[in-house]
Amino acid sequence: MYESHLFARCTAHHAVLYWDKPAAARAQQTYTVYLNNQQTATTDRTHYTLGGLEPQTEYRVDVLCGDQPVGACLLRTGAEKNRINVTEAPYWAKGDGKTRDTAALQRAIDACGAGDAVYLPAGIYLTGALRLHSDMELYLDEGAVLQGTADIVDYQPRIDSRFEGIEMRCYSSLLNLGQMNHSEGCTCGNVVIRGKGTIASGGRELADKIVEDERERLKDYLTENAELVAACESDRTIPGRVRPRLMQLANARNVWISGLTLKDGAAWNLHMIYCDNVVTDHCTFHSEGVWNGSGWVPDSSTNCTVFACDFATGDDAVAVKSGKNPEGNVIGRPSAHIYIFDCCSTVGNGICIGSEMSGGVEDVQIWDCDLETSFAGIEVKGTAKRGGYVRGVTARNCTAPRVMIHTVPYNDDGEGADKPPVFEHFSFEDLTLTGRALNRKGDWKDVSPVSLAGFEEPGHALRDVNFDGLTITAASPRLPLQYCCDVTLRGVTCLPAER
Repeated sequence: MYESHLFARCTAHHAVLYWDKPAAARAQQTYTVYLNNQQTATTDRTHYTLGGLEPQTEYRVDVLCGDQPVGACLLRTGAEKNRINVTEAPYWAKGDGKTRDTAALQRAIDACGAGDAVYLPAGIYLTGALRLHSDMELYLDEGAVLQGTADIVDYQPRIDSRFEGIEMRCYSSLLNLGQMNHSEGCTCGNVVIRGKGTIASGGRELADKIVEDERERLKDYLTENAELVAACESDRTIPGRVRPRLMQLANARNVWISGLTLKDGAAWNLHMIYCDNVVTDHCTFHSEGVWNGSGWVPDSSTNCTVFACDFATGDDAVAVKSGKNPEGNVIGRPSAHIYIFDCCSTVGNGICIGSEMSGGVEDVQIWDCDLETSFAGIEVKGTAKRGGYVRGVTARNCTAPRVMIHTVPYNDDGEGADKPPVFEHFSFEDLTLTGRALNRKGDWKDVSPVSLAGFEEPGHALRDVNFDGLTITAASPRLPLQYCCDVTLRGVTCLPAER
């Protein structure tokens, strides 16, 4: 018997399959999907959606790579759910883009049981913060927009959250699930958020209002701590930390988010804090022009997967985090077993780990991603103050401007850890690196396709980094290395491109 690496998320009528990429698989590998021992599809992706299934029915699924098994599973479709239409009695949400539907939507959510689904038909549902609960589904039909307002009052009260690695009270997000507690495991879950619609918030307008309001509230504190303010990225950093996310999941397990457009959080879009087993697929993330507008952010979370998603973001497409010194070192909850595949970043930084990684990050696997028009490409970053570690990162069959594993000077406030971070055990295979990055202004910049820099303190050099099968198309290939050991490059092809 072999270990199965095939997984499925099911509704009553369809199943989204996804699987680990076999070690021997090529960039455009073809896979064959069998349903009840009958060939049903071929695909060159490591995921496939089965439709037309019967409710509450068991199916056997096998996936083969050539004649080699990738995985097998028995899946069981769910039951038909009772649809709670928010526009009907007793809720009467208007969906006209003018009326505040917050109360109506919250009543429908509160009434949703395990056998129900809150259903939003086409329309624009203007709302403030909403609070989800365990064992529920939220479904947005095509043309449905859950539109958060740009009014601060609609995101009260503040809730326990974590921003840039520090636990603090932040404004409620548009969608909120769970209560954050770093001393506990998962305390809620079994939630599905899916459909063909859009979940959007107040974006830059809401962010600017909150920053100015918080700046006024903290006026005396900011004046008395001018040195701290000067150490921050900008004078907006401290007042901006209380901004809400688009969606905050805290201490949650088994959450599936699928098919939606997620856009314009006032800061990060999908933020998972102390969570486990969150799957996000076939979503589109939009947050261009939003400061800190990262897309998908697992923060001290485990077994989280994102695939078949498109990102056009005001910061990182994916940002893997685990707390900031010294608090993150003390809490010590790592992000681990993070899987990112078949994703595309057209605007933004790309796939980044850090810089808040004081609780540790390990086992991040990336494959089949198109990051060519991102700015950072694939990046691991931290300051010498962070402590913690990043280890066991792999990337295969991706296109990116560059790979960076390095120290950074920004976001460096706070008390330092006893020792610098440990960066070790990285593997990059069959990557195409262009050495040409697109910044937020839309300008192209020539960059080093590979940039590696560890930490100066003995024992904290970047170590065990392997590149195998690189294709570098940079106009002027440069590979700066500093404070590194055990770096291996094999099968490197340089094809300088004319600009």
